Amino acid sequence: MPNTRLYRAAIWAVGVSLAALLLALVYTLGYVSNDGKTTRAAGGQPGPSASGDIDFSTLDQILGLLQEEYFGRANLDPQSLYEAAVRGMLDSLGDTGTFYVDATSNRLALGLSGTFEGIGATVSLEGEDIVIVAPFAGSPADEAGVLPGDIILAVDGDSTQGWSVDQAVLRIRGPKGTQVTLQVEHRDGSTEELTITRDEVRVASVSTEPPGGVLRDADGNTITDLAYISIAQFAETTPDEVATLAADAEDSGMRGLIIDMRVNPGGLLQETVDTADLFLDSGVILTEVDRDGNQNVYRARAGGAALDIPIVLLVDEFSASGAEVLAAALKDNGRATIVGETTFGKGTVNIAQPLQDGGALYVTVRRWLTPNGVQIDGVGITPDLEVTPGPLDPGYDEDNDAQLQRAIQQLQTASARAPVAASS
Repeated sequence: MPNTRLYRAAIWAVGVSLAALLLALVYTLGYVSNDGKTTRAAGGQPGPSASGDIDFSTLDQILGLLQEEYFGRANLDPQSLYEAAVRGMLDSLGDTGTFYVDATSNRLALGLSGTFEGIGATVSLEGEDIVIVAPFAGSPADEAGVLPGDIILAVDGDSTQGWSVDQAVLRIRGPKGTQVTLQVEHRDGSTEELTITRDEVRVASVSTEPPGGVLRDADGNTITDLAYISIAQFAETTPDEVATLAADAEDSGMRGLIIDMRVNPGGLLQETVDTADLFLDSGVILTEVDRDGNQNVYRARAGGAALDIPIVLLVDEFSASGAEVLAAALKDNGRATIVGETTFGKGTVNIAQPLQDGGALYVTVRRWLTPNGVQIDGVGITPDLEVTPGPLDPGYDEDNDAQLQRAIQQLQTASARAPVAASS
């Protein structure tokens, strides 16, 4: 049976549109919390109330008729028809937080331990091209010479023309020690065939390395009095890692802290709350509301790790769930300035249920509100200072990051205006 910590969980899910961004993820999980609901074991049968008076045997009849009568029956895949029926039923709900994950995708999905087996790179679909956004530092892809902006022309000799990112993920990922050959076209127009040995790849939750490697101002000068923390997702280790870095920044007299949550899909609920709590001495972090209107309020505790250092949060349209909770908590409590683009807008809470086919069903069970009582689902969080482009926008240049530069400017300007204590 699947790990109960993962499956007896509430997931603030981003959904399929964001899921395609990472080779590490087939379906990106947004926001997870332990949940007390009972989960039926995989292979269990639903009770009579599950279907009511609906006769689901009609689906079997339709499948049988297609296999017998359909002109193109030789190409029918019963499993694909079954999955399409399931997705059609869920799509009719109009709720992106309730969705089905097939068995293969569920097996390959990155857990919140932050590890997976593959080549280690993020990809996106640009037009009709499967494009490398970036390889993970030190990953097999990085060591093999895969570069940001590379177009993947073929995988093991098969053209990627017409592929979705999900298809690319399933072909490129694989067990540690196996090989995959990519034909890539570099930005200069040259092509190269790279054979990469897959390995276990760890996706770091927290990093202090900014885009371009070094924190610089608009004139290219290295900045040494501002701290930078990037949070890729909220994993089990995130609060402790951020606490150490934030406390060091404050104790060493840094003039400000930049927290980069661009392309952050969320993570574990308690760990997100604990991370927000590091920067707050009091106040509401978020409120959950169930279908009966009952509320569960998460409040900050006194004595955070870094209560005084000025903060700018960087967000973009792919910052979702947990990233939005942290942004709203610090914004509504007057603790940080938000810079970037309007966030994804995922304000629902979901539980993951294992299915007997090896897949999983994610079901919306609650909604969450910002400290100011706002429901952001489908709306997102508007930044205090709107700046484009971000890391996944066509005009983005990591050596001249407009959003990061605006964050630096905001902190430098704010610290220049701050009163200077008199000395005796």
